[in-house]
Amino acid sequence: TPGPGQIVSSNDIAIAAIARSAGAEVDLLPIAADTEASLRDSLLRASGADLIVTIGGASVGDHDLIGKVTEGMGMERAFYKIAMRPGKPLIAGRIAGSAMIGLPGNPVSSIVCAELFIRPLLDAMQGLPFTDRLHHGRLGRSIGAEGDRQHYLRATLSEADGLPIVTPLEDQDSARLGLLAQADALLVRPAGDPPREAGDAVKFIVLN
Repeated sequence: TPGPGQIVSSNDIAIAAIARSAGAEVDLLPIAADTEASLRDSLLRASGADLIVTIGGASVGDHDLIGKVTEGMGMERAFYKIAMRPGKPLIAGRIAGSAMIGLPGNPVSSIVCAELFIRPLLDAMQGLPFTDRLHHGRLGRSIGAEGDRQHYLRATLSEADGLPIVTPLEDQDSARLGLLAQADALLVRPAGDPPREAGDAVKFIVLN
């Protein structure tokens, strides 16, 4: 039962479920403390894994230590931060022979990033052919102009005249995990996308 200032840890369970559904054998380690020593110990315990995934600590706050600790352990960083929402603070690279992805700690951001990066990475690591997950459909309601980052909006799917209808949820607050549970898909909007009207052609990713 959560005490004052506490929440139930759900990110690790959700990301583990996504990884298992993609064919991975998952080993969930205990939650690390927000100290360099604890994070270093957890990463050492994960050594030997084909893929190491961290959740949280990838941004720029006082306790966001993933970048600093992994760099100190010799991580070969491929990239850090992506112009997308939700999920900007994302780290990827290799550390001690293991592939590594550092997910943001926001619940919706971590799940969206897992769908976009971890699932296809696991497919590639298993030698599976690339699958383009983008589908074409029609927009279910009018929406305003997009900002300067590619946006993955939680949306529901229906059908009309044999075509998928993609309707983004009204509330896109990235801290509300319950809204993701209502979604069937992620509506993909490029950065700077102009206002769109109901019926416009759009692209989306189905959530499994």
